[in-house]
Amino acid sequence: MIIVTGGAGFIGSNLIKALNREGVENIMVVDNLTNAEKIKNLSDLKIVDYMDQHEFYDFMVDGGELDSVSAVFHQGACSDTMATDGEYVLHNNFTYSKALFHFSKRHQAQFIYASSAAVYGNGSVFVEQPENESALNAYAWSKLLFDDYIRGQHAHDIPIDIQCAGLRYFNVYGPREFHKGRMASVAWHCYNQYQEDHNVRLFSGSDGYADGEQVRDFVYVDDVVGVNLFLWKNPGVSGIFNVGTGRCQSFNDVALAVINHCRQSRGKEMLTLAEAVATQEITYIAMPDALIGKYQSYTQADLSQLKSTGFSGSFDNVNQGIAKYIAWLSTA
Repeated sequence: MIIVTGGAGFIGSNLIKALNREGVENIMVVDNLTNAEKIKNLSDLKIVDYMDQHEFYDFMVDGGELDSVSAVFHQGACSDTMATDGEYVLHNNFTYSKALFHFSKRHQAQFIYASSAAVYGNGSVFVEQPENESALNAYAWSKLLFDDYIRGQHAHDIPIDIQCAGLRYFNVYGPREFHKGRMASVAWHCYNQYQEDHNVRLFSGSDGYADGEQVRDFVYVDDVVGVNLFLWKNPGVSGIFNVGTGRCQSFNDVALAVINHCRQSRGKEMLTLAEAVATQEITYIAMPDALIGKYQSYTQADLSQLKSTGFSGSFDNVNQGIAKYIAWLSTA
């Protein structure tokens, strides 16, 4: 059996879809379905079992055992970077992760978990080393704390004996993220704003960047899933790895790609950025006070460590990924 936590969520459900394509259906989903809308993400998937997030935590800490668990993909988390309840964030992202790691060890199961590029804070070097890490919020700190917990196992010569791989996701976008609200991707928000009133709103300039020119490493969800599958098929590979495209692109690039692929689908000509701004299809708004000083205006994954494992997969750029996403959204 394979366990996928957060299996009804964004990356988790896309991962299960990919496992199904690999012929794997013996999957147990662990999630919190208080938001029943997330069930849509499970409706076309093949799984054999489901357990509530809280029930599964109690099961783990009570020493519960399951038959033939071969792999655990830990995608579940509180992903709200603006969350202010530190106790809630730490329980979901650190305490829960620790319990799941030790559960995986007991079962001698592969353990592949979601970390985050948020651990790099406002840094400019995105290499998986402690000197480059500086969390700006509770979410980022909880993710970094667990990465450091895993590192500590090695540092103190505590045998792990299983594959343990942490994936520092950069800005992921793509199908099945509809339930994420304000934490959905820039691409999702741009698409919905444009569908509603033909206007996409981006943040005005910050940290020395012009309006909409803040840059991030935007990575399509299928490519993120591809890295998870690579690790699953290579159980000898352990470590902490960046998962992005290895290049940065601006928020303007994302917005313009969304606008132009929507326009193209309606038989309209594509616009330049200057034209989109002039026609107010892109406008700029002030950054909320809650984000000032806690906002990453630049990210770009260094993929050296991932590539050193033998991973040779490619990553879509923004225009390629957005084209796929818009095509999916138009039929969803």
